[in-house]
This record gives sequence, structure tokens and C-alpha cells, in this order.
Amino acid sequence: MKPQFFALRETAANISRSKGSYSPEMFWEDFPQFYTAATEERPAGCLVPPAMLAEFIQQANAAIAPDKWLDGWRYTAGLYVAHQAALYLRTYAASSPDAHQAAATGALVGVVKSATLGDSSVSYDTDALTKATAEWGDLNATQYGQLLATRARLAGMGGTCVI
Repeated sequence: MKPQFFALRETAANISRSKGSYSPEMFWEDFPQFYTAATEERPAGCLVPPAMLAEFIQQANAAIAPDKWLDGWRYTAGLYVAHQAALYLRTYAASSPDAHQAAATGALVGVVKSATLGDSSVSYDTDALTKATAEWGDLNATQYGQLLATRARLAGMGGTCVI
């Protein structure tokens, strides 16, 4: 194939090379639930460690292309960061007394399937989460991810043609 057709093929295939510019400031404005309130003793701050927040924002900027999401780009990029942050915070512990406790922070928890009050028994249904993994990875594990997947389905409804 001739080089002059490469750009045309990319455009026709709906392949994007644009990168987003979502920032920690935008995330704070869009999703304040991930930040502590300021007090007289301490300023407001993100509940996610700075290095992890930077990683999630970098991933969102690479995965959520502004030229494909148009007016919905900022919200969609924020949903991506919020999803990753929520998953991270589910496993967060300031420290763990032993390896068992550290490993327990990564346990897969699903929807409560049954609960017993006497002797406190609870069982979880992780089937919905693991079924979702086949097509949408972990996006079904948080409401942010579900919103993102729904938006992605809508945005991806257009046709694609590769020459």
C-alpha cells in the first residue's frame, strides 16, 4: 500500500491518535467525592495517593480520545479515573499487620447473595462480575465503570470501515 493512503485508512478505520488533557484539577471538580473536606487543621486532599491518581489520569488520557468522544470527553475521562480510583480504594489499607491481611484487601467481592443473622453468615454472588470480565473487563465492578461502558456502547455504535 502507498504511504499517502495510510492516513486515509486510519481515518476510515476510526483509529485515533489524539491524547486527552484530563487533569487532577478537573477530577477534583468533577468527582469531589474522592477528596476530603478542608478543615482548620488540614487542607482538602485526594483520598487516592498522588502517584496512583497520576497513573489513572495518564491511562484515561491515552484511552479516552477527545476527537472520538467530542463534547462527552471530559465526563467520560472522569468516569475512567473514578472507576480506577474506586477499585483502588476498595483494596486500600494504610498498612497490614501480616501477609494474610494484605492479601485479603484484594479479595473479589460480589453482590450479597444470601445473609443469615444467627452466626452471621454472608455469601456473595461474584458471577455478575466475572461474566462481565469476558467483554468489558472490570467495568462492571463499579457504577462509574458501568456508566463508562454504557457510554462506550453508545459511542461505538457508528460503523467502521477499513480499506
